[in-house]
Amino acid sequence: MPAILIVDDEEDIRELISVTLMREEDYKLIEASDGLSALRIARDKRPDVILLDLMLPGMDGLTVFRNLREDARTKSIPVIMLTARGRLEEKITGLELGADDYMAKPFSPKELMLRVRNLLRRTNPNQGGNVIVSGPFSLDKNSLKLLLEGTEIELTSTEFKLLLSMIESPGITQGRGDLLKKVWGYSDRIQTRTLDTHIKRLREKLGAHGNSIETVRGVGYRFLET
Repeated sequence: MPAILIVDDEEDIRELISVTLMREEDYKLIEASDGLSALRIARDKRPDVILLDLMLPGMDGLTVFRNLREDARTKSIPVIMLTARGRLEEKITGLELGADDYMAKPFSPKELMLRVRNLLRRTNPNQGGNVIVSGPFSLDKNSLKLLLEGTEIELTSTEFKLLLSMIESPGITQGRGDLLKKVWGYSDRIQTRTLDTHIKRLREKLGAHGNSIETVRGVGYRFLET
């Protein structure tokens, strides 16, 4: 049973999310109303997904997220950030820090449920230990690990999925909308900045091999085999 940690200081929001998720799926739901409690619970319980509001008392959501990513016990837990509508700078900062997804309040409960379901599907693949090798890249679908020239590169689950989607179709240009649908489960009408930010972070982590991901101006991206 996947465990979902809901972090929000508004009780009615936590209740709305809980009711939505419980109605559709068999999840174990955990709640926290402030940042410090969220960190403690995340370290103790290791939830499968964290829904993190950015406007929290005591410690704001971005600080909570930084702490999660700096802790070996929690750095790989997928996070969906919940932000107030119109606070674009928070969304951009969250994505640049490596958040897996975000939603603006007020949000559609059904859309949130779909986002959580898609994220769990991406981070818990059922493939039987398949390994994809392309030149210096070796991706293990089961463990979500990337070896680059024999050295493990730490990727978030979303970064891994994005790289895998391109490596599995070498030399083929994939449109922005196609990648957003394959990796995030929604269309480019939602927010294309999400894709651009993750491509930038992925290239940085790949170092000298970052140029294997080529931008096709006005269309999308493609992976170049080396």
